[in-house]
Amino acid sequence: MARPAFRVDAVLVQAIIAGALSFAHLHDLADAVGQDGWKAWAYPISVDLLLVAAWRRLRSEGPSRLAWCWFLIALFASLGANVATAGFLDLAHPPAWLRFGIAGWPALAFLGGTLLAHSHVSKDQEPVLPAPKAEPDIAPDPQPVPAPLPVAEETPAFASAASAPTGPSVPAALVDHARKLAADHQARTGARIDTDTLRARLGVPPHLANAIAAQLT
Repeated sequence: MARPAFRVDAVLVQAIIAGALSFAHLHDLADAVGQDGWKAWAYPISVDLLLVAAWRRLRSEGPSRLAWCWFLIALFASLGANVATAGFLDLAHPPAWLRFGIAGWPALAFLGGTLLAHSHVSKDQEPVLPAPKAEPDIAPDPQPVPAPLPVAEETPAFASAASAPTGPSVPAALVDHARKLAADHQARTGARIDTDTLRARLGVPPHLANAIAAQLT
């Protein structure tokens, strides 16, 4: 089986060149403020490791304030060394604040690396909260059933009104006039007057003629 041909990655080559230059600038800056020997080489390693650790934290667990904070601190230290060695500072006579920053960097880098390594909680170690206890079902108290309301008995007034005969009321004067007509009819014909004749003589509606005829009997 043929091996794949070796390909030169331009991005990787650029990263190596940039890393080497930044490494050299950090070494030169540490050496200029008195950190000679192996200590001058340890400073760029510390800055680059903190930068890589913060970037790995951002890639693996997503954006967080802690990772971004230490990533920017390491990036500022690397970028500051690149700018400082470009002639903006007199490295033959470095200022006091630069000496202070280089001297305090090891403690700062140790704090950042410790927080990045041990400040997160893995998914397997997430605390499991106990499930809430289910409350027992409590039956509600039975509500009292209201007593039925007493039924009012029918008053005698309603009973008498129901038993009273219904029919139109006839004035007494009209009844007397009807009696006279009935007597006159019987005297002339010898027979009692019928309802139709009585209604025609009085000029009243049929139901009123029936009521008058009932009172003449």
